[in-house]
Amino acid sequence: MIIKYQFLTGEVVEVEVSDEIGEISVEIDRDIYNSNRRETRRHNSIFSMEEKGHQFKDDSCNVEVALEDKERTENLKNALEKLLPQQRDLIQKVFYEELSIVEIAKQEGVSEAAIRNRLKKIYKRLKKILI
Repeated sequence: MIIKYQFLTGEVVEVEVSDEIGEISVEIDRDIYNSNRRETRRHNSIFSMEEKGHQFKDDSCNVEVALEDKERTENLKNALEKLLPQQRDLIQKVFYEELSIVEIAKQEGVSEAAIRNRLKKIYKRLKKILI
C-alpha cells in the first residue's frame, strides 16, 4: 500500500508500507476526521462564518454611536433635573432601586393606581422635554 504525505511546503512524498500499517494509518486518519467533525459539528466560529461570506456589523469601534449614546445620556440627565424632587425620587425608586409599584405604594401609603398615574405624568413631562 502507498501512503501519501503532504508537507506544509506543498511537497508530496509517497511511501510504500505493508497493508497492515496502511490500514492502521487509514484508521487513524478516519478517527482524526470523526473527532474533528464531532468537535466542530455544533460550533460555528465567527471567522469560519466570515470565510463563508457572512458579514457582521461591528459597532464597538464606532465613534458616532458612542457620541450619540453620550449625548442621549446627557439629554436624559438634563431632563431628569427639570423634574420635581418627588418625581425624581420616584424615578430613582423605579429604575435604579428597581422597586415594584406595589412596594413603592406600600412605602408611601397610597394605592398602586396613584403610583401608576404619577409615573404617567412623569413620562409625559419627560417626553415634552426631550422632544
